[in-house]
Amino acid sequence: MDIFSRLDDAKARYDDINAQLSSGNPEGITKLLKEQGELEPIVSAYDDYKSFKASEREAKEIIENEKDKELVNMAKEELAEAKKESERLEQELKILLLPKDPLDDKNIIFEIRAGAGGEEAALFAASLFRMYSRFAERHGWKTETLSIDETGLGGIKEVEFMICGKGAYSILKHEGGVHRVQRVPETESGGRIHTSTATVAIMPEAEEVDVSIDEKDYRIDVMRASGNGGQCVNTTDSAVRLTHYPTGIVIYSQTEKSQIQNKAKAFALLRAKLYDIEIQKQHDELAGNRKSQVGTGDRSEKIRTYNFPQGRVTDHRLKLTIYKIDAFMDGEMEEITDALTAADRAAALAGEA
Repeated sequence: MDIFSRLDDAKARYDDINAQLSSGNPEGITKLLKEQGELEPIVSAYDDYKSFKASEREAKEIIENEKDKELVNMAKEELAEAKKESERLEQELKILLLPKDPLDDKNIIFEIRAGAGGEEAALFAASLFRMYSRFAERHGWKTETLSIDETGLGGIKEVEFMICGKGAYSILKHEGGVHRVQRVPETESGGRIHTSTATVAIMPEAEEVDVSIDEKDYRIDVMRASGNGGQCVNTTDSAVRLTHYPTGIVIYSQTEKSQIQNKAKAFALLRAKLYDIEIQKQHDELAGNRKSQVGTGDRSEKIRTYNFPQGRVTDHRLKLTIYKIDAFMDGEMEEITDALTAADRAAALAGEA
């Protein structure tokens, strides 16, 4: 089926949904509204496309039949503009018709771990945590810390947190991999540039319907929270350790004062990790045909370098360097996240061709 047949079908389905919604209180109204929302940008772009194609035809008729040179010149300008817009919209429609990643609408769970570099790596992990938190804030998304292991100097050995918001996974799903920093550490008095790393893992949030966890497969231990809890968080048995026998995954949650809340966070993180294992299995099965992915998708892949002395951020998959590291670390990441999304779509389009 060619693109225009698919667009005509989308338009017909959109009109059918509108008719059903106008009829009163149709069955499955929530599902209909969701489908309507998904079709609306396609139908809107298609209407614009048809409008510009009509303008093209009208301009061509004037050029072929009109004798007034001034009108002909105006028609030629209109034809050029209409042709430019219709070509742009045709490309946009091809992207809109690409199969949607079923995970794109999910919230996203980050796992950041300090890598090579000792305390400087832990400080860099803390910088990345702040960077993603600021990016989420800029987009009006909510950030929730699930688990964190801090150092005494303000660094983070490991942190797991969730970003909740529309499109969060679709925009940030390419952030997984090894991030490298080159800078003079705060702990270094000699002024030498050090190279340190942190690893970022990306997981979609998993609902209970996505992952089934058998009661016999896990154990829950409760204990007093350790570290700088404050407000009596470390004077009661509020911390939870969740052990999953089949995978060996152990999750320790102590960020909340309530044992119930910590238990809920631990299970949310366990579901995400189990769901991610299944996704990775599917990913590996399709490893020979990664046309819709940016980079290799391997979590050991070095994806980005943050060079502070030169003020640059380089994304190695895109071979793109920007020279505004301070703004980037403050959450202004769009130049690279948008480019990654565009590259992913271009690769997907090439795979469809």
